[in-house]
Amino acid sequence: MFWVDECVVAKNHPDSNYKLVKDGLLCKVPIIPSHVYSINDTLSAEAAAEDYAFGLRQLVKTRTIDVAKSSDCPKFDLILLGMGADGHVASLFPNHHLLDEKEEWVSFVTDSPEPPPERITFTLPVINSAANVIMVVTGADKADTMRKLMGEELHRGSLPAQMVSPKDGNLVWFADNGAASKLVSCHCHS
Repeated sequence: MFWVDECVVAKNHPDSNYKLVKDGLLCKVPIIPSHVYSINDTLSAEAAAEDYAFGLRQLVKTRTIDVAKSSDCPKFDLILLGMGADGHVASLFPNHHLLDEKEEWVSFVTDSPEPPPERITFTLPVINSAANVIMVVTGADKADTMRKLMGEELHRGSLPAQMVSPKDGNLVWFADNGAASKLVSCHCHS
């Protein structure tokens, strides 16, 4: 289990994605601790991203994690993403230079528009190399963005969520009633 993005805070901090998953899932299921790869929370954002990428590269090198056929990126079986009201996914924010990253698997931000400012994130090449990507969108505050994403109002690449498109995989969207409330025509299942 890897984190697509993580805030660079202590693992027991309320903003830690690790803490969220540990408290809500990991403490309730039998998972081998060595199969859980969290960031080193004692490092700076840049060093944590480098360390996380190094560990990931070692697992790909030993074929513990498969390699995507269309790139040299790791091919995760499943990547679970949420989407922010601004259309961001992971810690890839609109108009941020990381949207253009093609070489690095893991990078960092120190200027996140949402607190806390320091984060690590998988890049789009890794996300788009997954076998399956699930995008979960909840809340009425995301309805306008969902309408734009599913309509024809955007130029390609305007929003990070729009740039999630697995090359040799599947993308499935799940939206609650609030997030889907402004979609004009959809085949929704309640």
